[in-house]
Amino acid sequence: MATPHRDTELRRTFPAFGPRAAGAGGAEGTPFAATWWGNAWVEALEQGALDPKRLARGRGYADQGHVDAITVIPGLVLAYVRGSRPRPYRVQVRVRTLADEDWERFLDAAADRPGHIAALLDKELPHTLADCGAPLLPGPGDLAPRCSCPDSGHPCKHAAALCYQTARLLDTDPFVLLLLRGRGEKELLDALSRRSAARAARAAQERQPEPLPGVRAAEALAPRRLPPLPPPLPVPPHPGQPPVYPSAPGGPDPFALDQLATDAAARAHALLGTGRDPVGGLTLWQDAVRLAAARPGSGLTAATRTLYATLADAVGRTPADLARAVAAWRQGGPEGLAVLEEPWDPPAGRFDRARPLLLAADLPAFRPWRNRLTHPRDHVQLRLGHDGLWYAYESEPGQDDWWPRGTPDLDPVGALTGLGTPDDL
Repeated sequence: MATPHRDTELRRTFPAFGPRAAGAGGAEGTPFAATWWGNAWVEALEQGALDPKRLARGRGYADQGHVDAITVIPGLVLAYVRGSRPRPYRVQVRVRTLADEDWERFLDAAADRPGHIAALLDKELPHTLADCGAPLLPGPGDLAPRCSCPDSGHPCKHAAALCYQTARLLDTDPFVLLLLRGRGEKELLDALSRRSAARAARAAQERQPEPLPGVRAAEALAPRRLPPLPPPLPVPPHPGQPPVYPSAPGGPDPFALDQLATDAAARAHALLGTGRDPVGGLTLWQDAVRLAAARPGSGLTAATRTLYATLADAVGRTPADLARAVAAWRQGGPEGLAVLEEPWDPPAGRFDRARPLLLAADLPAFRPWRNRLTHPRDHVQLRLGHDGLWYAYESEPGQDDWWPRGTPDLDPVGALTGLGTPDDL
């Protein structure tokens, strides 16, 4: 249901509301919504309900953010609501649409006062407009909920939660109420514009014509000095937080969307403050590794495996390649990734001094190859990076399956710290 890309004039999808802060929803018996029309919706729900306990549970579900993205079409509100079971329930609430004569009364009342149109554009619903004779707001029994859960209550707690969240939606935009009653925002504003223009034309015909004000052409065409542009706004102290993304069956992973949005905000903030994109020079593969390495948590969870598979497929690598590259990135960033993938021939100096240092630490003679020193038992390896740091790697003996381990260090012996005791090495 929650597919914003399919929205039309008569179908709108709104992202889920996040959980309310403690006390934000008010205690039981206090108004739930912030506007009088939102609370009128809640009153219709509560007066038509048969079980106050189910209402209280539904209000709690709404406060806790259990209602996913909400879709509104004429006569119907739909959403998935998460309950006690893993699979969310499909909930809908039906409301009767208005007849054509009701809409005529509403449009006449709105066009009578210019303030009514201005209030609607400011997302306000005047009392006088709601009392125009067209039943915009529902009364007790006008809300017809339906839920896929086995509870036969009227309403069940899932339907009650959707009704409460719909009240919050109405708070932000009364055009949602008008869409529920059968007309979209653009259609209503076009109709009001035509009525206002017709009334203005009739009023102009009824009064005597007045001379039109004007200015001389030479004055209108004279060159003018424009004021200077205002200074740019200061850079915000930190990137903004992305919105909460809805979770819907078959939809994208909301945590992955949140990660991408957070990363984009951080890059935009750096570009705004410094004029430089901190990761603009990365290759596609490096950027995929960076995104995967920024995934919060530890271990390959189901969500992380899905992310790795998607990123690996996009760059033509395997998830195992990506997992190894992520370990290298977390070890040393872009330089750590280069150490993993690019052998090179270091000049004389630091590399040549490494073997005597290892021998002095009672370690065996490591075999050199290009920028790498390998333990005789083939289970530990040191790699010298272009940054002058030594990177430690481990593998099962004889497997040639090297994985980054530990922390890079200027001292080859120090880079082996934490990989085991000298006897193990």
